Parts: sequence; C-alpha cells; structure tokens
Amino acid sequence: MKASAGRILMLVENNYPQDTRVRNEASLLAASGYQVSVICLRKSNQPRVETVGNVRVYRLPRLELFKKTPTPNPGWLRKVILKLKSVIGYFLEYTYFTTACFLVAAYILIRHGFDAIHAHNPPDTLFLAALPYKLLGKKFVFDHHDLCPELYQSRYQVQPGWLTRMLLVTEWCSLKLADVTIATNESYKQTQMIRAKKRPETIFIVRNGPDRLRMTQAEPNAKLKNKNKIILAYIGSLNPQDGVDYLLRSLHHLRYTIKREDFYCVIMGSGDSLEDLRTLAKELKLDQHVELPGFVSEEDLRANLAAADICLDPDPSSPLNDVSTWIKVMEYMAYAKPIVTFDLKETRYSAQSAAIYVQPNDELEFAKATRMLMDDPEMCKQLGEFGRTRVENELQWSVVGKQLIAAYQFLFSQHESKIA
Repeated sequence: MKASAGRILMLVENNYPQDTRVRNEASLLAASGYQVSVICLRKSNQPRVETVGNVRVYRLPRLELFKKTPTPNPGWLRKVILKLKSVIGYFLEYTYFTTACFLVAAYILIRHGFDAIHAHNPPDTLFLAALPYKLLGKKFVFDHHDLCPELYQSRYQVQPGWLTRMLLVTEWCSLKLADVTIATNESYKQTQMIRAKKRPETIFIVRNGPDRLRMTQAEPNAKLKNKNKIILAYIGSLNPQDGVDYLLRSLHHLRYTIKREDFYCVIMGSGDSLEDLRTLAKELKLDQHVELPGFVSEEDLRANLAAADICLDPDPSSPLNDVSTWIKVMEYMAYAKPIVTFDLKETRYSAQSAAIYVQPNDELEFAKATRMLMDDPEMCKQLGEFGRTRVENELQWSVVGKQLIAAYQFLFSQHESKIA
C-alpha cells in the first residue's frame, strides 16, 4: 500500500460491512492505495475490532433508548409523547455516537494516524467529532447520504418547525466545515450550493450503484420458483419514510380489488417498521401472498432477486424522497428486472425506460401497473434489458465510483498545494 495515497477515517452510524454504500466506498479507496479505517456500530455477533478486506473496522455498541416510529392515526397525546421520546432519544443517541467517534478517533490517530475524516450522515452531528482534528490540520469530507431536515419531515409527516431549523443548522455546520462534500445526485449538489454556498468544484456526485457482486447473476431461489406464481420483490430499508406500507396496501388492492391471486411478494430488509409491517400484512389478509423475512444474507438476497419477475419501489412522494436516489432501483436494473415505481424526479433519472411510473402515492394505480406487467412478459423483458444496459454503461459502482477517487485526488492535491 502506498503511504503517500493518504489515510482515511470513516465514521458511520450503521453496521459495516452491511451498509452497501459505505462498504463500496471504503473498499474502493483501499483498493486504490488509501489506508482506510471505519468507526461504526456493532451487531451482537460481530467482533469489536477486525480487518474486513483491507479496511480496519472499529465497532461501538448500539444505544437505542426508545422506539421512535410513528403509529397510524395517533391521538394528540401519543403525538406529544412520540415527539418527546424522539427528541430525547435522538439527542442522547447522537451525542453518544459522536462522542465515542471522537474518542476512538484519538486512539486511531495515535496508533495508525489519519489524514482525513470522512463522515457519512445521518447524523449531521459528526462534524463535532471531526472539528478538533480539523484544527490539527486534518481534512474533513462530508458524505451527504440524506437531507436530515427533509428526513425528519418525511419520517414523521410534519411541517417545518424548530426541530427542522436545528437540523438545518447542523447540516450547515457539516457542509461549512467540509473541505470536500459528496452528493448522491444533482439535487443534493444543488441543495449544498444553496444552503451552505458550497463552491461547485468542491462537490462531487458519487451515485449509488451496484458493485461487482450485485452485477453478477445468481441462481434463482428454487423455493420461490416452485410456487408457480408471479414473484414480486422489494429490497431495502423498512422505515416509515420508505413506503413499504404503501406497497402492502397496493398488494391488498391487487388481491382484493383487482382479484389476482397468482402472485407472491418477498419483502427483504430490516428497519424500525419491520414488526409494524408484519402486523399490517396480517390485517390486510396478505399472509398467503407476502413474506417479510427481515434481514437476509447476501446469498439469499441475490437468489430471491434472481427469482423475481417484477421488482417494486414504493417510495412515496415526500420532501426527502422527491430528491433522493435509491440503490435498490439500480440493483433491480442490474438483474434485468422491470420496475413499478412512483414517479419521483431522481428515480426517473435513474431508471428511465426500465420502469413503469405511477402517480405518486396512488396505491390502486400502483396495483394496476403491477398487474399490467404481470400480463405482459414482453414488456417486462424490454424494460429489464434496458435497465441492465443502462447500469452496465453508466450506473454500476465501477463507473460511478470514479468520482470518489476524483474527490480524494482533489482533496489531497489541495492540501499539497497549500504546503508548497
């Protein structure tokens, strides 16, 4: 490994290597000659410290004080309690993780050293862990996964208020402190330029894209294929803002309004809403048509995706979703699967002619679009082939990841020119 390439410390409040985007970025940087360390959260079966590939990983215990997912049709008292629990919970959890990152970073600095801290949001408080090291001459990179003010509005379906303003402040501080920022798409880049007056040459668009493994076709899951039904699939997070409840209500329409019984949907992923979604599936009488296994292994995910006939993206229109890019869409395309999705700006940019687009948040129309693909194998083939070609040429990680390398070349060239 070339010592001159640079030493990078990543901070991410998620599991590693399970976080696909962070894993792709860390692996690419390590393969390009950088020394990479990651501070992240620990799952119960993971070691506290290990080397994954060429990446050093330091894991912290997870702290979660309260369940903070909204309930359907809550009364005013439940709303107040949820807001209090959310504010207290997030404040203490983010304070814990940010402080722990600062302390572990001190150990890594003494033991191995680092030249740059690369913070993946959320939370946007990680600039506080980086600030003391920035004063010591270290560089700071802010990787803007989510617009946190919009995430809060979308998750809790609320209007802007004092919490939104606080989130805007922490986002502004993160952007201002950063020497280089990473945006997932053009919409995020424009947001950074407007909110923090970032210079465009310091912003690098690194899109989400499937890695080499996800680009490789797997053997279809025989159990799913043997059902002799049309297999529908969803992969991704199961949180309030992700719209899987919209998907379940759409499948209810498909079964009971449109009267189709020849489908089976596997919904893969984990998140705060998993148990609520399992309950909703039972309430909607979808037990014979829907499977919610939670987190699945990489092998099972790929096999299930290979078995799917149609893939579904139910992200509803919201302040966050309207401008965000979803890696699941590109992964569907990598497997040459036709997609049904709500018509959102950045989703349309990603999928283009690989998807059928539905009026946002219209669950019945989503069901009708799904039925249309179920009845038209030739259209499914055309959409799938277009998606695979687009990903191969423009959206796979080996293509979009080049911008990450460009960001670090820019970062360290700026540092060297200041020294000279």
